[in-house]
Amino acid sequence: MKKSQPNYKQIYRDIILKKYPEKMNTCQLILEKTNFSMLDVININNMIFGTNNKDILINNQKFKSYDESTVLYILDYQRKNRLNNSQVANHFKLSRNSIAKWKKYFQLR
Repeated sequence: MKKSQPNYKQIYRDIILKKYPEKMNTCQLILEKTNFSMLDVININNMIFGTNNKDILINNQKFKSYDESTVLYILDYQRKNRLNNSQVANHFKLSRNSIAKWKKYFQLR
């Protein structure tokens, strides 16, 4: 049984239209996608709300989850750019331990 996902496209479209209509043009490319990945959710969230407050970033990090395609994208980004775990973790605002765990998990498959 597959878990249903929220309709992120509609949620963010409503947020932009009601609270931040001036940001519609910058977010339009992501909103036009047919498939919304978790990376798209993170990117559009940063576009709308920004990433200025460190306390909010730390608190929000606890609630992030990544689907398999997003994890594979991050690991592929690391490989293509020849980054170590710390560098890729800083780029995507993740834990080094998460990167290591994903690499170990997907290496075994």
